[in-house]
Amino acid sequence: MLDAVTTRFIGTAAKLTPDVLAAVYDHTVLLRGQGGREASRTLKLSASHESELQAVVRSALLPRAEELNAFRSGLLSDAKSAYVIAARAVHRRERLAQEHYHVLVRPFAVSGVEVPPHAADPDS
Repeated sequence: MLDAVTTRFIGTAAKLTPDVLAAVYDHTVLLRGQGGREASRTLKLSASHESELQAVVRSALLPRAEELNAFRSGLLSDAKSAYVIAARAVHRRERLAQEHYHVLVRPFAVSGVEVPPHAADPDS
């Protein structure tokens, strides 16, 4: 079962404008070569958690499919990918190295999404 913090983070997907979602995805891709790929490899969820996470992200974004894909072809898929990666990090934030966590959620944080703090962050 996903925790409330992860579910709340995923819920922000329904609120972001297409241009912000496109920027988040583009930033996520940029960070792949700057530690994002390595950080993503450390995120292994159980099959049931992965399935639930994917379903929650899909249900948050699917009602916006036409809007997102009209803004940019393939944006629904791109946004889903970016959200799944960041949601895995949020879900595993207590077990993920601080630097890995921050590289995976940075595209959302710089776009104004409230990102849960990592346990090692000051004031968390």
